[in-house]
Amino acid sequence: MWTLIILYILGLNTCQTTGEDNSTQMYYVKLIIEESAIGNITARLTPFVNRIDLKVDNLKMTTICQSVPSGTKCSCQMGFIWSDRVCQESNKKCCGNKTCTFTNKPAPMCVSEETVFINGSITLNQVEYYKCLEEKASVNFKQCNNDLLQKIKTVYSTMAGFDILTISKYRVGSVITDFNMTFAYNVKQQALIEKSKKLGNNLSASVDLETKGVVRLIMPKSPVCYYDQPKVRCVLKEDLKTLPVWQLKRHGTVFEIFTGTESEVSTQTLETRVTLKDISELWAGEYTCLYYQKSDSYTITHKASSVMDISLLPKIDITMTPAFPRCRGNSDLRVRVKCGIESNNDTYDVKWISQHTTAGEYIFLLSIYAADIMVSCDPTKIPQLTCTFKNRCNEERNGSAVVNVIYAGERFCPAEGEWEDTKAGFRALLKCTDTAGYRERNCKRISSTQVIWEPEVSTCVKQEVNDVRQKANIVDIGLGALDKNAANVFSLLQNVTRNSTTINTFANMNASVEVLVTMRQKIDTIHNKYAVDDFLESSSNMLEKSLNKSWITEEDKNVSLAERYLDSMEHLIQMTNLTNASMKNQKNLEVAVSKCTQGSKCHNTVFNNSVEIDSLDPGEVKTAGFKELENYLPNKDETYKPNSIIVSTTTESKQLDSIEVKIRFSLLTPRPPNVDIKCVSWDNYTRSWSQEGCKWKGVSDEGLCVCTHLSSFAILMSRHPVDIGGLTELTYVGLSISIISLILTIAIELIVWSAVVKTNTLYLRHTAHINICLCLLVADLCFLASFESKDVTETWSKIFVLLKHFCYLSMFFWMLCLSCMLLHQAIFLFHNVSRSTYLRISLVLGYVCPFLITIITFVCYNNGAEGEYYSKKTGWLLYVGLMKGSIHTFVIPVGIITIFNLFSMVLVITKLLNHPKTTERYNEKDKAAAVTVLRSVILLTPIFGLTWLLGFAVMLLDLTSGVIVSMVHYSFNLLNTFQGLFILLTTCLADKMTRDAVLKLLKKHAPASITDSTTKLDSTQKK
Repeated sequence: MWTLIILYILGLNTCQTTGEDNSTQMYYVKLIIEESAIGNITARLTPFVNRIDLKVDNLKMTTICQSVPSGTKCSCQMGFIWSDRVCQESNKKCCGNKTCTFTNKPAPMCVSEETVFINGSITLNQVEYYKCLEEKASVNFKQCNNDLLQKIKTVYSTMAGFDILTISKYRVGSVITDFNMTFAYNVKQQALIEKSKKLGNNLSASVDLETKGVVRLIMPKSPVCYYDQPKVRCVLKEDLKTLPVWQLKRHGTVFEIFTGTESEVSTQTLETRVTLKDISELWAGEYTCLYYQKSDSYTITHKASSVMDISLLPKIDITMTPAFPRCRGNSDLRVRVKCGIESNNDTYDVKWISQHTTAGEYIFLLSIYAADIMVSCDPTKIPQLTCTFKNRCNEERNGSAVVNVIYAGERFCPAEGEWEDTKAGFRALLKCTDTAGYRERNCKRISSTQVIWEPEVSTCVKQEVNDVRQKANIVDIGLGALDKNAANVFSLLQNVTRNSTTINTFANMNASVEVLVTMRQKIDTIHNKYAVDDFLESSSNMLEKSLNKSWITEEDKNVSLAERYLDSMEHLIQMTNLTNASMKNQKNLEVAVSKCTQGSKCHNTVFNNSVEIDSLDPGEVKTAGFKELENYLPNKDETYKPNSIIVSTTTESKQLDSIEVKIRFSLLTPRPPNVDIKCVSWDNYTRSWSQEGCKWKGVSDEGLCVCTHLSSFAILMSRHPVDIGGLTELTYVGLSISIISLILTIAIELIVWSAVVKTNTLYLRHTAHINICLCLLVADLCFLASFESKDVTETWSKIFVLLKHFCYLSMFFWMLCLSCMLLHQAIFLFHNVSRSTYLRISLVLGYVCPFLITIITFVCYNNGAEGEYYSKKTGWLLYVGLMKGSIHTFVIPVGIITIFNLFSMVLVITKLLNHPKTTERYNEKDKAAAVTVLRSVILLTPIFGLTWLLGFAVMLLDLTSGVIVSMVHYSFNLLNTFQGLFILLTTCLADKMTRDAVLKLLKKHAPASITDSTTKLDSTQKK
């Protein structure tokens, strides 16, 4: 048998150099000989080159080939391997194998395992080498090229094992010369470095070299099986005194390999290796081992590459059409079962195993293996099917499914649009179109005879969002540096969240939050400035107000999405390298950083919410403010609602013996009077807001919270004012008694009018009493009618408030009439005013003045608009703040009148006591009338004045301040609601003239007793 033997001969040639060192030269020989002569061929060919100036040093056999029916079968001899070019051209079949069959002729030759290939480039700055950029046929080019080739060869040919040196091309950029060298032996690195330095010095140039063969890559057997843990080894002949770099090229993208969750990189002096702990399609591709040696004049890159072919096992997705076949009789049903896998270049043997089914023809199309089966309608035979995928390593993976048949008599949800018939208690699935995920819909059984379709739930995630999620999942597997991968993920997340329409569904928002959750679990720090900016911006974009519906679903009222977001953000911000100077202000997320010295207080401000930390040595303090997030976190206490953004604070020091955190919140909405506030922190264990360790500082500084721990803080405000027990019942009772008392008072005044009104003074006094009672009666009736404000329309609420405003003012102005009359009589003793004049003045003062005040107030406050003129909840004028609100149009006139009444009383009493001579000028009736009016003013002023003084206190004091304020409320309510009774007792029944007139009237209409008749008779006889 003829055998093709390929040999190489190493010769020593002393004529190639200038004589400083000996040069080497390789010769290659192809021989066709008898197989029996192979053993003696080496000795026979020793004098093959017979020249005086050349000596044969070494002669080795590289490749043995023989003809076979399929082509030429070649085997590499010991110490020789197939080159990278042969490996790639053979479609990876020759990679790692000693023997390979070739159909093309001539067959390639194996290369020495120690053969070194060097691709180099020299950057030349001298003008003389610009000739090398001319046309190749020109004399200048040939001369320049030969000269440069000789200079390079002069340096490198003196190295042991030198074989070939060629200049491949010239490039512009100064003059860049690309050349290739081959060494039969492994080159000594110190020699290569020294020669490269020498060449650089000789040519005043910089030298860049890339070697193949200095480092050798040892690959696992191909293909690598799915359940293997392969090792890729990179071995050296000598210590290169530098660390290796591992790379993987896949689909045109180069990844650097590090130790991660799926890979482990270990390095020793003469070997480095990559161990894959978990195989996936991500690890298939071309592996490269690199060592870099650099200086100012040269860069040497030692490189070895090879391809890893992985035999994968696919993920199996089984679907059926129809998903729930429905029996309409006893005949069998035809169902198409599809076993789908992700598209890849691997091939599989697929087997089908079925129970209680009859399989039809199997087909394969676009990564989907399908079969038509016949399913029985016998409910005792549950049809099942399994598809088994076997890869090139004979490893298997199964996918099984049960055919859920709707048997006769079973309940099901009828087809509706895209949704087919679905068996009761099961879930229908539809694959999302152009997105990742499924649409789901449950067929719910509500009774033994009734079923309903539940609303559709979509887990469809847009492809760009899903891509970010997938990249976050593999950020730490070892493909690429962790910090660079993290920066890339945050950059992609920032791009997809920039457009709110990309994440405007719960599924897309959930996927975006999953990215943050995954990054929190996989990374330890974020140092890259651009990564920090992208992280903060993407997190802020997710809190856009327009995305509020994307944070919740009808099925998930727990809003755990917001909890996961907050927890991830707290940890990610803590591990982020932040400085206030470098951070960009975001719309919905703001972060502040301060470095605190020992014993000092730290201050941070986010969105006008300030945080002060008092601790012994907190170190770096980071504070973050989150807008809108307070609306998404679950709130178990529905009587309270969030009224601040969420402020999160962390410190560099994890162990703090004691800490005081003061947070001064900027309230989202002003706190209405008497509404309670709770300072809370988020408790990750109870998954709710907690008051533990936090205290509200009260109405004096209503946004201030003081806490004794670190967390995420917020303010919760009660949805309703503080309720005082029994106040409603007291109001109803008091108003009812007052209304009855006022009616009695008016009736008594009218009945005894002629008997008691003897002077002008008494006329005005009783006229004022009747009008005061009338105004208070109307006000009390309006108050009672509007007490349950939720049952009163807005129009009637406005009318009732307007009437109360007018009537209460009018009541005080009538009291002013009484005081003015007293003051007039005390000062002008001889000046009498007629009844008609008194009446006209009193009507103007008692009704016109309050009417004008009420109407002007009504118009000025947006025509009595709710929230501006009055509060529908209280049914009264609005108090906003000091000298703010419509209530002051009542308080100020009442205050002035009360003060004037007190002044009048003091003046009149002083006149009566200190000037007896003056009082003698009064006739007895006028004097008695004046005293009666004075008594009325004295009694009514405390009744009304003290009541509304307490009312003013009620307006200023807040029920959240404690028990004393509650007592003030009780006192005001008691005095205010029982005013009618007080008037009846003090100004009517307590008045002797009125009381005598009533008694006289009662006696007149009562039947005469014996005693009375006898007395009357005796009196008559005496006359």
